[in-house]
Amino acid sequence: MAMTDSTGSTWRYRWAHRQNERRQRVFRAADEAWRRRDDELRRLRTLAVSFHGSVQAGAGLPMELDPGEVVFWTLPAAQLVEVRHTAVLPAPELTVDPDPPPLRPRRPEGVRVSDAGLAVLTNRRLVLLGGRGRRDWAYGRMTGLSHDPGAPVTLIQVLDRRRTSGLLLPTGAVADFRFKLTLAFADAIEQRAAVVAELDELLEEHAALRPLRPAVLTPAQARMSALVPGGRRTVAVGAALALIVPAMLFESNPPTRAGSERAAAATPAATGTPAPPMVAPAVQVRPSTSPTPRRTRPTPSRTAVPQPAAERRCGAPANPFGYDFCGGARIRKPAAGVCDWFACAPGFWSDRGWLVQCRDGAISRTGGQRDVCAGHQGLRRTVWS
Repeated sequence: MAMTDSTGSTWRYRWAHRQNERRQRVFRAADEAWRRRDDELRRLRTLAVSFHGSVQAGAGLPMELDPGEVVFWTLPAAQLVEVRHTAVLPAPELTVDPDPPPLRPRRPEGVRVSDAGLAVLTNRRLVLLGGRGRRDWAYGRMTGLSHDPGAPVTLIQVLDRRRTSGLLLPTGAVADFRFKLTLAFADAIEQRAAVVAELDELLEEHAALRPLRPAVLTPAQARMSALVPGGRRTVAVGAALALIVPAMLFESNPPTRAGSERAAAATPAATGTPAPPMVAPAVQVRPSTSPTPRRTRPTPSRTAVPQPAAERRCGAPANPFGYDFCGGARIRKPAAGVCDWFACAPGFWSDRGWLVQCRDGAISRTGGQRDVCAGHQGLRRTVWS
């Protein structure tokens, strides 16, 4: 009875074990990140549904609340900042960012600190009670709002104040402040349902991105390239070198025919003036008739010039922004000139949803809202980018 060589099976089992461990590590890391984001989205949705501020939180504050005014958030370590060169800020929007970028505790260029004190966020206004006085930002007069993506600064513009101002906060309090400011502003314009709808959409999109557990590899799936350190990459590099090196040697030292060196040595060197080359005598031919010019047709090129592919729009009008009806990403912030290429519905820029097309052909920013395409025969389809 012949003995079975176990070398092959041993390395195959080791390969399968290493590959399965590596794939499980990658899956566990991706699944943990997915669960963290899922928990955060669900926490924010719970707040958006159930959190409506507190009247008791206003007790003891050095300010008087108006009838029906409740406190959403307070922070005693806020700084008042002002912008030296005022620019127009974008209009306030009901957007939720569950994964804010990491912020650095710095002050952006062109922003100076003018006061510090207690910041109070209510369902009607944002107030800073500082050492030099009091600063109010009422939501009904707010015309611009901007959250700095790299610094813990929020700038606000209001109708009754010419200079742009805002708050500089500790980095740990920025995420909670920005989300509750969104809820407070949504309550002021009676659009809390739009924030909940946006979080529902984010949860639905996130559920489709859940990582799948990898299949278990078996020893039978191992290839011989796994025996080489580096695997297939090493084999591919070695094959490329095996083809490139002989070609380089061939070009640097081309072969010579046998006897060529002896023929060159036996040939006497040329001395003096070289003799002119032999030229065959010219023969004059007289045509019996006048020559007829021949028409030559241009030879068509074998390489066809590629034609530009037709633009993919799925029925959308031609536009420089790449908007179509085929699919892609929803458009929450359309380009400024979108109404020059699409038929915009009345009050287009005052809506807060994503871009959709109604049944009467007009486009509207009411996607994701309960009154989507109201007055335009209902929703037809979504505009994508």
